[in-house]
Amino acid sequence: MGSVSSVELAVAVADAGAVGTVTALGLSPGSLARLLDDATARTAGVVAANFLTGPVDRAAVEVAAQRLRLLDFFWSDPDPAVIELVHGHGALVSWQVGSVEEARAAVGSGADVVVVQGDEAGGHVRGVGSLLPLLAAVLDAVEVPVLAAGGIGHPRALAAVLAAGAAGARVGTAFIATEESGAHRTYKDAVVAAGPGASAVTGAFSFGCPLCVTSARHRVLRSCIVAAHALPEGVVGETRIGTRQVVLQKGSPLSPAATTTGNLGAMALYASDAAAAVDAIRPAGDVVRGLCDGAATLLAAQPG
Repeated sequence: MGSVSSVELAVAVADAGAVGTVTALGLSPGSLARLLDDATARTAGVVAANFLTGPVDRAAVEVAAQRLRLLDFFWSDPDPAVIELVHGHGALVSWQVGSVEEARAAVGSGADVVVVQGDEAGGHVRGVGSLLPLLAAVLDAVEVPVLAAGGIGHPRALAAVLAAGAAGARVGTAFIATEESGAHRTYKDAVVAAGPGASAVTGAFSFGCPLCVTSARHRVLRSCIVAAHALPEGVVGETRIGTRQVVLQKGSPLSPAATTTGNLGAMALYASDAAAAVDAIRPAGDVVRGLCDGAATLLAAQPG
């Protein structure tokens, strides 16, 4: 989730008993070490690091594996050597996939956990089918724990994937409009205002996007697609990355962070239809507890 998944958000999610994840994308091994040391010093819960695209920086992977219990990979082919490197430091590997074939490849390469992403997911979409049928097929194909991802922002959605056999769920959109999120307030407000059917898969935010080289499919709020299409080509705003001020062109894949300025509503507002379940900006811990307690109540009420 890039800048949305701030250290503050990851720590709050970990404190609530879930796994809080920060991105390693664009960080040098030294910068990543400092970020992870900060995060792990602030919580006794579980923090993970997410690595995108390939080939990944092996030095950064080693830095993370030395500090964390779980490393997460997405948008690259499973690499047995990288997984062996992680295991060598005693950490576990989660690999997010969009097909049965990718799930088998991940497990065959040594992944400890598979995350199945359906095409309902917000952000960059690797899955090409609906979550529940894909989840069922992957559960039949592999014997490691399988997590479900894509449109899970309501207790009923979490209960559904658990009832279907998932060991847990990957949740993104529900954490955008949280107090600890690194998203700009305009982005948070847009998620709160979204209703059912408010998102769509597009290729509109592919300018300079490393993930879009292989597949330019990403799910965003429809409102930002309309706003972006109405703009002429050129600069849409600016944002700060580390100590650098970066100009954002129309169609940039970067979503608006707290320091971003410009036409925020025409930037990549990644979200799934799970936004319909978000009705206010809340503490991240409340989101975790609301999802888990609500799903537990629903599952307990089922006969048998």
